[in-house]
Amino acid sequence: MSAETSAAPGQFTRRRLQFRAWRGTRPFWAGLFVLLGGFPIMYFPYAHIKLGHLTLAMSTTAGAGSLIIGVLLVVLGISLWFQMHIRTFAGVAAILLALVSLPVSNFGGFIIGFLFSMIGGAMAVSWAPGVEPEPQPAQEDNTVAGGAPEGAVTEGEGDSPADGDPQSEGPLLGKDNEGPLLRKDIDPVGASNDLSGTSPANGANGRHSAG
Repeated sequence: MSAETSAAPGQFTRRRLQFRAWRGTRPFWAGLFVLLGGFPIMYFPYAHIKLGHLTLAMSTTAGAGSLIIGVLLVVLGISLWFQMHIRTFAGVAAILLALVSLPVSNFGGFIIGFLFSMIGGAMAVSWAPGVEPEPQPAQEDNTVAGGAPEGAVTEGEGDSPADGDPQSEGPLLGKDNEGPLLRKDIDPVGASNDLSGTSPANGANGRHSAG
């Protein structure tokens, strides 16, 4: 097997992909239908069909009109391939020429050219170029070191009992600054917070003893 034989399939595939990309950017099928519709319209008025020994000539006095209509349809079909911005005008013109060909060119080339031109014109009018998808914005990474989301409070942070407590700032000193004073010495658990000395435990029943 030669190198040229092995390269041929790859080249054919590349050409086919290029043609597909070119076809997708223009109303290709609309132009093809309009182009094909022009041939029967301009052919049948000048054709001579033989049926055995019988020759049928379908030329009419409007043969020149049929030729003009057919040529215009061919030109419009080619224009749809290379001039996409005139697709609306070309589509409407193809539809009008197809309608005119009914009385002028043997019922629009025996309905064949009429149908091709009508379908191609309608496809050209309705064709629209594709819209490229908008690139989606990349999501911001809100994670910090360790995989935790930004702004999340880690365990143990903000749970200290000293936060917001002015008495917890610095060591607590006892009387005459003799040493650190524990919190239980200031506010022992279960002790009464009555500072008036009138608790029922001193036997005064809420009153000061006289003298």
